Amino acid sequence: MLKTAAVQAYEGAFNLLERPMLALQKLFGQSRVAWVFLLPNLVIFGLFTFLPIILNFVFATTGGDRIILADRPFVGTEHFASLLDCESYFDPNSCHRDLFWRAVGNTGWFVLMQVGFMILFSLITALILNRDIVLRGFFRAVFFYPVLLSPVVVALIWKWILQRNGVLNAGLEGAGFGTINWLLEADWAFFWVVFVSIWCNMGFYVLILLAGLQSIPSDVYEAAEMDGTPRWRQLWRITLPLLMPTMLVVMVLSVIRAVQAFDEIYVLTGGGPGSATTLLIQYIYDVGFSTRPRLYGLAAAASLLMAGVLFVLTIIQLAATRKQSGDN
Repeated sequence: MLKTAAVQAYEGAFNLLERPMLALQKLFGQSRVAWVFLLPNLVIFGLFTFLPIILNFVFATTGGDRIILADRPFVGTEHFASLLDCESYFDPNSCHRDLFWRAVGNTGWFVLMQVGFMILFSLITALILNRDIVLRGFFRAVFFYPVLLSPVVVALIWKWILQRNGVLNAGLEGAGFGTINWLLEADWAFFWVVFVSIWCNMGFYVLILLAGLQSIPSDVYEAAEMDGTPRWRQLWRITLPLLMPTMLVVMVLSVIRAVQAFDEIYVLTGGGPGSATTLLIQYIYDVGFSTRPRLYGLAAAASLLMAGVLFVLTIIQLAATRKQSGDN
């Protein structure tokens, strides 16, 4: 009896839902009903994604410090010309917007160092964690834990460690060494920016590489061991080639994330000392929102140039992935 009552209740609920669905099908047609359910998401996506992109183009081609579009005169490509006005792109002092090119140079070095060491350390860590070691699950969780932290929290923790009277200097002083102004010397500040960025993001890429390693068939390694192939040759001839598609994904994701780095660096150093750790996103933020007059158009133009670079990187990744798939 209870089962029959439950079945009847389910049937009644489905009958109630069936009526509005039939009404929607009659009103819009069966092939268009799916768009009714997609419409709310499309509206939200359009308001918060496509509309800002369109407004960014509009701001990039208009001037002034007013935020109302009607009060902004059309200037065409003036902002782009101002950003690209250089006698030598390798000498920021020869550029009209020298701080922009210093930020571009810093971003280039940051991406090169951060991505290079990130992939290297992530690969080594993934190879170790893929082996049958003691407390493997614990160490996997330890390496992934920093990814779960807010970038602001990460920066505040490391700022507490690295500041003049911080934990690291206290340890050095207790050991009889001199203290160092880690965040006030340009070279050291840039080093720690790269280090902290790797520390807080590496776990994400370790997880991806670990999944790629576990997708490699075990019988390939068994055949190699039966042939007496040494471990280093298995790594070079089997693991790395089969892991290459995953490596390409990791490389492009890490490059895009490195180009967009802002939160932890801004909290850790504020772009200083001077402009030593000022990256492109911070330049856009400072020009558009932090300094006066607020040059929204210049910031929008800089962001579009950065978006163009990221688009090119994405195309390269897609081309490389297709080529890899074709070779296989």
